[in-house]
Amino acid sequence: MNWSIRPDKRFRLALGSFVEEYNNKVQIVSLDEETSEFIPRSIFEHPYPTTKLMWIPDTKGVFPDLLATSGDYLRVWRTSDNETRLECLLNNNKNSDFCAPLTSFDWNEVDPNLIGTSSIDTTCTIWGLETGQVIGRVNPVSGHVRTQLIAHDKEVYDIAFSRGGGGRDMFASVGADGSVRMFDLRHLEHSTIIYEDPAHHSLLRLAWNKQDPNYLATFAIDSMEVIILDVRIPCTPVARLNNHRSCVNGIAWAPHSACHICTAGDDRQALIWDIQQMPRQIEDPILAYSAEGEINQVQWSSTQPDWIAICFNNNLEILRV
Repeated sequence: MNWSIRPDKRFRLALGSFVEEYNNKVQIVSLDEETSEFIPRSIFEHPYPTTKLMWIPDTKGVFPDLLATSGDYLRVWRTSDNETRLECLLNNNKNSDFCAPLTSFDWNEVDPNLIGTSSIDTTCTIWGLETGQVIGRVNPVSGHVRTQLIAHDKEVYDIAFSRGGGGRDMFASVGADGSVRMFDLRHLEHSTIIYEDPAHHSLLRLAWNKQDPNYLATFAIDSMEVIILDVRIPCTPVARLNNHRSCVNGIAWAPHSACHICTAGDDRQALIWDIQQMPRQIEDPILAYSAEGEINQVQWSSTQPDWIAICFNNNLEILRV
C-alpha cells in the first residue's frame, strides 16, 4: 500500500493483494470528492504478491505518472485515467532462470531516477531509471544497474534512502543477520553498522524520520517493540516503543513532524507516539486506534498529513488524526 504524492493525485492509493500463488492483483483507488468515498480506478494482474509498491516521489508533477512494484522482479508501471501498463521489468540476473525475490525497495525522493532494491540473495541493487520529464511527448522508461553490493551476511529485508547528506547518496538496510547498516553511494567500499540486535533476530523493516535524518526506526521479527536509533550514537537505541501486545508489522513517520511516528501490529492497534522527550523513556502513545483485524500495513499521507491508511484482512481504512 502506498499514497500518491503528486499534487493533482493526493487522494490516491495503490494496493497489492497477498495470495500465496502466482496470480495476484494491484488496485488503484482514489477519493470521489463528491461522495467522500474511495472508489476503484484501476486494477491489473501482478505475478506473485507485491512485497512493496510505491508511487514515484514526484511532488511537482513533472515526471510521468509511474508506479513501481517489487516481487520476483522490480517492475515500473505507467498509469493513466484509463489504464495501467507495464513500462519496464528490471532484472539484474540475466544469465539464469532463477531469480532471487526482492523483499523491498525505495524510490529516492531527491533524485527520482534512483531506485534501490533489497533481496534474499544478501544484496542491494541501485537502479538508474531513464524516466524523462514530461515535455509533451511520451518516452519509454528504461533502467540500468548503477551498482550492486553484498549488503549483509544473510537475506536483506528492507532498504531506505536517507534525507541526510543531501538526500541522494545515503541509504540504510536491515536483514536476517539482525543489523542495520548504512551506506554512501559515493563510498561503497565500506558501510557503517548502526545497530545490531543483541539476540541476532532478523530485522524486518526500517524507516527514516522524514524531518530529521539523524533518526530511524526498525523492529525485529515477531517483536512487540519498535526501536528508535540515532545515527550519531551507533549501536544504542535512544528510545524503545513497547506498548504493543503482539508483533509489530509496520511503522510510518509523520511527514510533517520530526517527533511523531505511527506503529501498527497484530494486536489490531495503530499507535501514534510523541518521541520529543528522548532520551527519557517514552511510556505511552498519545493516540491509539483499534481496528477489526490484525494490521499489516500503515502509511502516513505526505500530501494530507492528517490522514493515515491502514490495512487489515481484506480491508483498507483511512484514519484522520
